[in-house]
Amino acid sequence: MTSETTTLPTSEQIRRAPKVLLHDHLDGGLRPATVVDLARETGYEGLPETDPEKLGIWFREAADSGSLERYLETFAHTCAVMQTRDALARVAAECAEDLAADGVVYAEVRYAPEQHLEQGLSLEEVVEAVNEGFREGERRARENGHRIRVGALLTAMRHAARALEIAELANRYRDTGVVGFDIAGAEAGYPPTRHLDAFEYLKRENNHFTIHAGEAFGLPSIWQALQWCGADRLGHGVRIIDDIEVSDDGSVKLGRLASYVRDKRIPLEMCPTSNLQTGAAPSYAEHPIGLLRRLQFRLTVNTDNRLMSGTNMSREFEHLVKTFRYTLDDMQWFTVNAMKSAFIPFDERLAMINDVIKPGYAELRAEWLFRPVSATTAVSSESDPA
Repeated sequence: MTSETTTLPTSEQIRRAPKVLLHDHLDGGLRPATVVDLARETGYEGLPETDPEKLGIWFREAADSGSLERYLETFAHTCAVMQTRDALARVAAECAEDLAADGVVYAEVRYAPEQHLEQGLSLEEVVEAVNEGFREGERRARENGHRIRVGALLTAMRHAARALEIAELANRYRDTGVVGFDIAGAEAGYPPTRHLDAFEYLKRENNHFTIHAGEAFGLPSIWQALQWCGADRLGHGVRIIDDIEVSDDGSVKLGRLASYVRDKRIPLEMCPTSNLQTGAAPSYAEHPIGLLRRLQFRLTVNTDNRLMSGTNMSREFEHLVKTFRYTLDDMQWFTVNAMKSAFIPFDERLAMINDVIKPGYAELRAEWLFRPVSATTAVSSESDPA
């Protein structure tokens, strides 16, 4: 292998690389200008700033508290302006457009229908509005030369009592844009086992679900999500690091839960920047993703909340490339992991890997072959030993 193929990818290459996103919140990814517009249209007067640029800064600074609970408070403003069919469809369409422009080819975007009922929408109307928006966003992306497929994950709030109702809703719309179920919200005091009836129902229906676990709370949250609830994936899961012992000589010993997660190839939906904001990791260099990558856990890279974290998939990968010197090969590894772990049928996942992802990275890796040759370094035919 030539050394040219192992150089670090540029920011432009990272942006153009095909990417797969499994953990992104719809109400955490609004454009600041859209928040301002919708607040004006709906009469919401609670925004801390009405200038889009200042509002974007406010969201990022408010989220940089080191506390998951404080981080979650910022969503009161985005949810407040997402209470009409038109608003939901607009936000969903712009989400798909923004992800596609960033090189995302497949995304699963999650939201909690129960948080969008304040102005009289039904749960079904919320789902249909968001699905309509995603399809419109996919269409606009195609017009702009991008391709993306977006599936919805319906989320139930873990502090509420509507999980079974939302799980049934996800099952009803599973063939029309909804690909799975999730629970989210503060972990401490709200274990996933509170919603066991929802997970048992989904398993009986052969449906997919992921669970936020191991973000602000530790190993018991992960253990319950897997062994009691039967989660297909773990949202975040960074605290699995607590079950891994690294000795002074560099040797590593996995506990039984960590071994189970790795051996069973349970996907971890890692969100590096968000984890720094909520205190789940102290820095990019100290984020568990570095060690877990070396240990070959099934890791995926995600954004969580693009507005609150001031991020997108390209920025997340840029941080990892800079910190861990990841190459295009590493990026492809994370991306294939994510596509393998998606909640769409196997044949469709395989086609995305073989027909979109691998060719996309192969093209990027080959670009060095077509760089212009400098006149000062070119070898003349007269000196050619042949």
